[in-house]
Amino acid sequence: MFTLSLVALILGYFVYGTFVDKVFRPNEKAQTPCYTMQDGNDFIPMPTWKVYTVQFLNIAGTGPIFGALMGMLYGPASFLWIVFGCILGGAMHDYMAGMISLRRRGASLPEIIGDELGASCRLVMRIVTLVLMLCVGASFVMIPAGLMVTLMRDMLSPEFMATTMGAILTNNLFWTVLIFIFYGAVTVFSISKVVGTIYPLFGAALLLMAILVCVGIFTNPGDIPGIDEAFSDHYPVSYTPLFPGLFITIACGACSGFHATQSPMMARCIKNEKYGLRCFYGAMVTEGVVALIWAAAAIKFVDTLDIVGATPYEKLYNAMTNCGTEKMNPASLVNMICNTWLGKFGVILAVLGIVAAPMSTGGSAFRAARLIASDFSGFAQQNITRRVLLSVPLFLIAILMLNVSSFKVLWLYVSWFNQVLATFTFFTISHWLYKRSRTDSEYMCSALQRNSWLIAFFPAVFMLAVSSCFILIDGENGFGLDYVYGYAIGGVVTCVFTILFLLHTFRKGGVKK
Repeated sequence: MFTLSLVALILGYFVYGTFVDKVFRPNEKAQTPCYTMQDGNDFIPMPTWKVYTVQFLNIAGTGPIFGALMGMLYGPASFLWIVFGCILGGAMHDYMAGMISLRRRGASLPEIIGDELGASCRLVMRIVTLVLMLCVGASFVMIPAGLMVTLMRDMLSPEFMATTMGAILTNNLFWTVLIFIFYGAVTVFSISKVVGTIYPLFGAALLLMAILVCVGIFTNPGDIPGIDEAFSDHYPVSYTPLFPGLFITIACGACSGFHATQSPMMARCIKNEKYGLRCFYGAMVTEGVVALIWAAAAIKFVDTLDIVGATPYEKLYNAMTNCGTEKMNPASLVNMICNTWLGKFGVILAVLGIVAAPMSTGGSAFRAARLIASDFSGFAQQNITRRVLLSVPLFLIAILMLNVSSFKVLWLYVSWFNQVLATFTFFTISHWLYKRSRTDSEYMCSALQRNSWLIAFFPAVFMLAVSSCFILIDGENGFGLDYVYGYAIGGVVTCVFTILFLLHTFRKGGVKK
């Protein structure tokens, strides 16, 4: 099942990705914003390989690793969601967001949504995207800081830890401050300096780790559940059911609205529209591959552990919660896999991949927050002083968020905001495609182009149902309604908003009056 899923993801890039690219129709002769609006800071031409790598790091972080591990608790259905969610939803979502931004002079996501869905949606999305960026930034301070403390304790001798330097290196506050300093540099300096220089190294470490873990899947003992177990819920404790829980838990490995906030950032650096498929769709498929690898590795690895559990899913849960005595901590399992399968080299990769990856995404989240705030406030960002003035309040808010009790709680909020934002983004893409097919003579003649809006409309409805049902049913972060009532109300909400979208689109013929 793992092998077939991996092949399906790769084929999806070449087949459905090419189809999506054909729907958009890139204009290879058009000048992109990195040339027409070049400013030496946010709008800078970058090599295509670097745009791809930075885009991958921006959207990856620990999402395709930790999210995949927690999502695997639902069973092999997570494999299907990663494959089909990535190909039909997430990769198309990231590609279209980036390409539409290219056509809108590098506009940030809330402005694109407002142009298509109206002023009210623009206001809501400005708030939602800023909250999401700061949630991501805050959560990706907690993760690498905690991991560095754990790794230092594992690597340093007791004698050294008793020294002043040892105490500093095993202090969470020390690493938190260092990470915030790094995020500040990513946020305010030119994208070609910190991001363009360091992120490719982070990306190489994350991909190398995924490749080696993938090899470990085929060379180490243990079983991976088959496709016959994919159509039932295997979550080992009472929790949000597979629908909608799985589709919230695995966001960054399949479909995440956060990605659409990052695509415009790289749309300001891409040299030609023809590279969009490679940089946007390709980066998301790569992330899907990483998520698939870690989901398979986790369930296979725990099958060999001498740990309590009648099923692989109970073992997986117990491995991440110390047999239910601690809050869920997927980092501990990742550390065990790296050490067991990759040896001492795995520790180094854990530092570079599992620590550096969330730092890259966290830094990009703060940078995106600054760009979004700049776009809607009109506060120009020509010099570093103005960039610092706009960034300081954003960092202060993020510091307050660090009081959230656990990664799991913060991650569920991040994931829910992800899918709400993804829903709006899908509807925005659908409206943009519909409007273009009714107003541009170049696209009015083709049946494919006239109906192209449906490729985003159906994922939009699905993610609307997921988001609505989750917040109603989830007992920890939502209203905790009975499943019957939650599904019923969620279905009504989905129908109402879908009808409103269709009326908005069809009544105006896709064109604002």
